[in-house]
Amino acid sequence: MRHRKITNTDVKLTELGFGAAPIGNLYQVTPADEAAAAIGTAWDAGMRYFDTAPHYGLGLAERRLGAALRDRPREHYVVSSKVGRLLVLNERPRGVDSEGFVVHDDQRRQWDFSRDGVLRSLEETLERTGLDRLDIVYVHDPDDHWKQAAEEALPTLAELRDNGVIGAIGAGMNQSAMLARFLRETAADVVMLAGRYTLLDQSALDDVLPAAQEHGKSVVAVGVFNSGLLACDRPALGMKYDYEDAPAALVARARAIAEICEEHSTPLPAAAIAFPFSHPRIINVTLGMRSPEQVRRNTELHRRPIPQGLWDDLRAHGLIRPDVPAPSSAEDAHGEGRDPRWR
Repeated sequence: MRHRKITNTDVKLTELGFGAAPIGNLYQVTPADEAAAAIGTAWDAGMRYFDTAPHYGLGLAERRLGAALRDRPREHYVVSSKVGRLLVLNERPRGVDSEGFVVHDDQRRQWDFSRDGVLRSLEETLERTGLDRLDIVYVHDPDDHWKQAAEEALPTLAELRDNGVIGAIGAGMNQSAMLARFLRETAADVVMLAGRYTLLDQSALDDVLPAAQEHGKSVVAVGVFNSGLLACDRPALGMKYDYEDAPAALVARARAIAEICEEHSTPLPAAAIAFPFSHPRIINVTLGMRSPEQVRRNTELHRRPIPQGLWDDLRAHGLIRPDVPAPSSAEDAHGEGRDPRWR
């Protein structure tokens, strides 16, 4: 699988990454053997970038990912995790986590972007994963914590990066405006952009992508299915968009996109995975996966050639913004040539 480098670092990511939230029992239980098999299948498919966080299953995703990777050559893969949520004793457990993960709530999350909180979080992540280091660390969802995240967390991570402890640092969020500030105003190398540069939402063209272009920094795209509406060939009412039921008008728009994809013999999810690479600053798409079947399907969709005419037709019908870079002009800013999937 093709690699792309985070600008100004030595960290290289495979174009497709494994998101570990589902193996932390997001929304439903994922058996331990299935989680391990999913990671093994991702490895066999050539994936070498794995993303996790303490938030995912109150540490369960970190433990499972670390166990599955522990015996593999450490220099051959990249792991990212996140800081900002410490896991502390839950004094009032109710039996199950309240934030979407099907796990016991003997612990709870506590916001902390302080220097001490960052160092403690990293130490605990290394303990849970059993790994000797993390390659990338993101501040996680600091929407209400800009000052502490920018003035304490990022400088702490930058110090660790500059001392060779971490390879790259950044921020991961569901919004793009604050990510643009991280790129412009902090030492961040890379941001993880969730859901804001997809076939249904190109708002990142107004802030984070120009900031990445201006400052020569990199972007990892996640949430490219917008919580599921773009995950199947024929979108339908009742499907989710950004974690809520999708409005009927948005379902209709997704169907219109799917129809044009069908005219170009391209499954909608394949187009959704390929779309972020239209922008030269996006170096990776990471997908949450919980089973070997999902890994195989997503890998096949990622490898599928995408006709250039598909994007032209979507523009002509007003279904994507006219300022979305054309794949033929979106030169790879990371020195590895044009993506061979564009046809």
